Amino acid sequence: MAPGSVIVDLAAETGGNCELTVPGETVVENGVKVVGPRNLPSLMPVPASQLYAKNLENLLGLLIDEEGAVAVDLEDDILAAALITQGGEIKNERAAK
Repeated sequence: MAPGSVIVDLAAETGGNCELTVPGETVVENGVKVVGPRNLPSLMPVPASQLYAKNLENLLGLLIDEEGAVAVDLEDDILAAALITQGGEIKNERAAK
């Protein structure tokens, strides 16, 4: 990454997703800042709740048509990836493992 870039590792508390992450610390390597917050949602509960609510609103917007009926469009990449079972069969390979 270019110097001046910032990585905020949201998984820092459980080991992180970045090799340089140190939980609870900010590390700078080659001009790239890696922030490893511990339990970030508890540090900002209102924005975390708002983000979660917005994500649910957007997901429901994909699942419900203009008339308010459930309409699952499996051509939509997000809905296809979120589908676990259909017609008694497991459709999500990750869930099947």
